[in-house]
Amino acid sequence: QVELAESGGGLVQAGGSLRLSCVFYGSGFGINVMDWYRQAPEKQRELVATITPGASTSYADSVKGRFTISRDNAKSMVYLQMNNLKPEDTAVYYCKAYSLVRPSNAYWGQGTQVTVSS
Repeated sequence: QVELAESGGGLVQAGGSLRLSCVFYGSGFGINVMDWYRQAPEKQRELVATITPGASTSYADSVKGRFTISRDNAKSMVYLQMNNLKPEDTAVYYCKAYSLVRPSNAYWGQGTQVTVSS
């Protein structure tokens, strides 16, 4: 059984930075793809960033050059460094994990709120 727990959200002014963390409880962190998603009020959940077991990364166009995803396999952690935050980044941010062997069996965290004031 896998559980995910996000932390690091908060209130920040536009132009500021936050670092989100997600801890992976369970076995097999190193073989999981880790995603960060976000969901703003009355909007669909959207994929923000992905990091593969081999540490390849990809980003939504809206965050490229501002956000950086990373992972620490020794600590079973994934991070999202968010710089130059904009009010439109305001959302609940979720961590997701899934194995490439069984991608339909995905795990989600409970989310952490990020609010960017203008």
